[in-house]
Amino acid sequence: MTADLKLGINVGYWQRDPDDQTETVQAADRLGYHAVFTAEAYGSDAFTPLTWYAARTKRIKLGTAVAQLSARTPVATAMHALTLDALSGGRLILGVGASGPQVVEGWYGAPFPKPLARTREYIGIMRQVWRREAPVTSPGPHYPLPYPGGAGLGKPLKSIVHPVRPDIPVYLGAEGPKNVALAAELAQGWLPLFVDPAKIEPLFGASLAGRPPGFEIAATVTTIVTDDLPAALEFAKVPLAFYIGGMGARDRNFHLDLIGRLGYAEQAARVQELFLDGRRDEAVKAVPDELADAISLLGPIGRIKERLQLWRDSPVTTLLIAGVRDEPTLRALRDLVH
Repeated sequence: MTADLKLGINVGYWQRDPDDQTETVQAADRLGYHAVFTAEAYGSDAFTPLTWYAARTKRIKLGTAVAQLSARTPVATAMHALTLDALSGGRLILGVGASGPQVVEGWYGAPFPKPLARTREYIGIMRQVWRREAPVTSPGPHYPLPYPGGAGLGKPLKSIVHPVRPDIPVYLGAEGPKNVALAAELAQGWLPLFVDPAKIEPLFGASLAGRPPGFEIAATVTTIVTDDLPAALEFAKVPLAFYIGGMGARDRNFHLDLIGRLGYAEQAARVQELFLDGRRDEAVKAVPDELADAISLLGPIGRIKERLQLWRDSPVTTLLIAGVRDEPTLRALRDLVH
């Protein structure tokens, strides 16, 4: 159980067409929300919008949920992080994740195998950069430094910038038990996606058993305050159908696997089948109402107040509200939690 549940917002990917979310982020800052998180997939990056929001806010923490490992070398991500952390006065939370083979190999042109080993190596290199205890080196095999080949002139280097914080918080986006266990071992937090608060302990309790004191679990939760619950359920199903059906290959989709572990394997397989056949409206309708409701906060404010207890009773430490843009609703949600 979480004694003091924190609130944040997840504004997701930056898109050209929708309006800028600066006003939403500034409202969350004024209202005392803990953090704002941005995302990236295969379009906009996570750091540029976060920098934009950093320049327009004062206190709110700034998180990536998540920066994809294969998008940048470990030192490039460490450079982004130390720069934004310094410019924002030490407000960064660096969420990283391995993504999946479809994006990693199809978009970044990098190999996907051994994501756990790559993640461990990646985080270790970033922490060398921030601590500046010695020139950065790594034996590899995934990110060897200096590079063993090329011109043969590689030299171990130390950052010419002294970071504001030598230990920037790293959260790990993870869905499988082994990856969650890696987060508990190496990171300061876990960023779960599509998580049922009542099933965290049954599914991930063993993985989280070794987490240190102060370990954060920041869960993104689609939130829709409305008297029209059926409409809210339909809206909440859209991202589920997209991730189950489109964010992964037919034979290897970590989101599909997660939904199966939540108890909806047969229904998830049907959603994927419909989505990949181009029947996307049908795929959305095939997402079970119970699943969409369990991982979200939907309906009238009174119903959301009741369902918040499920999150309070879970090990989640921060709710990252997704889908709310207006200040009155952000204020109402804050008042429910605090």
